Amino acid sequence: MLQGLCITCDKEPDMILPISGLKRSLTRSLRGMTASVAFAVTLMLTPATVQAENLSDALADAYRNSGLLEQNRALLRFADDEVAVQFAALRPIVNWATDFTRQYGTSRSNQTFGVIRGSAANELTVGLSMELLLWDAGRTELGVERAKESVLATREALRGVEQRVLLAAVQAYMSVRATSETVGLRENNLRVISEELRAANDRFEVGEVTRTDVALTEARLAAARAGLAQAQGDRAIAIEDFRAAVGRRPGSLTAPERRAMPAASPDAAKQVALRGHPDMRQAGHEITAAELALAAARKSGLPTVNLTGSLGATDQFGSSNFSRGGTIGVEASGPIYQGGRINALQRQAVGRVDAARGNLHATREQIAQGTGSAWAQVEVARAARAATEEQIRAAQVAFQGVREEATLGARTTLDVLNAEQELLDARANQITAASNEITAYYALLASMGLLTAEQLKLRVQIYDPAEYYNLVKSAPLARSAQGQQLDRVLKSLSKQ
Repeated sequence: MLQGLCITCDKEPDMILPISGLKRSLTRSLRGMTASVAFAVTLMLTPATVQAENLSDALADAYRNSGLLEQNRALLRFADDEVAVQFAALRPIVNWATDFTRQYGTSRSNQTFGVIRGSAANELTVGLSMELLLWDAGRTELGVERAKESVLATREALRGVEQRVLLAAVQAYMSVRATSETVGLRENNLRVISEELRAANDRFEVGEVTRTDVALTEARLAAARAGLAQAQGDRAIAIEDFRAAVGRRPGSLTAPERRAMPAASPDAAKQVALRGHPDMRQAGHEITAAELALAAARKSGLPTVNLTGSLGATDQFGSSNFSRGGTIGVEASGPIYQGGRINALQRQAVGRVDAARGNLHATREQIAQGTGSAWAQVEVARAARAATEEQIRAAQVAFQGVREEATLGARTTLDVLNAEQELLDARANQITAASNEITAYYALLASMGLLTAEQLKLRVQIYDPAEYYNLVKSAPLARSAQGQQLDRVLKSLSKQ
């Protein structure tokens, strides 16, 4: 404490300093440290002028560099080719077969007059077989349609992954900005308290303060060093998170602009989410796919009619014997008894439909709840940011007042330290609130299904899921023009 300010307490004479001398000495010391504090506060309240990249740049790089997106695009192409697999069953199926047989042996009989004779013959058989589906009660066509619905569901799953990738990039971006600003704040705080400690030692040397004031400042300096170390560690972690989310190290990050709410009210936001959120659309396509699978399962007991044909030739080496021939016919087949397997498969299909419908209901409730919560988070974050601005203004006025009162002997060193700490804490709260506001806004966009590269108009080449599907949906042959174009597309994808 500033013991020289005690003019009424019961103290020894040598512990009491003249008020006029104390005022002059304290004023000189406080002015020295005040200049440093004022400079630090100015740095804290002045926005950075070096601006290199914005949030859109980071989101674009995250979209380009995401391995998770590449993985799910490959899974979508897998689903696209399932349509080709199902479609191919409607086309003629042609197979070939060849067989080379060598027959040899020895025999003895009455015809050989008891003489042992050997025999050998080589025979080559070549054949072609063909099968064309004529009728199966529409099961194959239902399989094609089910595969198409699965493609649409997988596309929505890809869009959901895209939203998560971009939201992770937003969170990493804002984390780097917040931790970097906090590091700057802590560094300024450390410089200010170091100056205060120097001033306190000077005043202690001339007897203006006690050892207690110096110890208080030393404790505050140690706390400032610990806070700086923690802030630097948080920044290092945030940089690694940014590298993982965006695919590179961060540069000088600018503050994102505040945007208007994407809907007029929470209910309007929920309506947008329920209409267009990828999870809702995916659940709808999964229901359709399950219903098509059920329709096919209910027809599994009906017969199948195929057109069949074959061509064959057999030649015997070393002789003039041969055979040529072929067959053509219509084959019908169907189950009679399979131990209850068909009924079990039908019940499984019914269960999948019920599960898909239940999933749609649960997804609807989850999306509505998530959108409402995200809306509230944005409002809370905006209110918190506005409150921290008021907190900073009030803390700055309080700090200036305490500093002036200390020069007049009405405040102690501890009062000055506490007022300065409250100002720094207010600034730290503002950094957190600003970061939370931007993150909450983009989380709201994600909850509404609007956090995509197309909706954000990012400067990237948007992945077109229909391009690959249009090439493979009709199961092109490898040597056809469409098949060669497909090969070029696959090669370009493998080079990305």
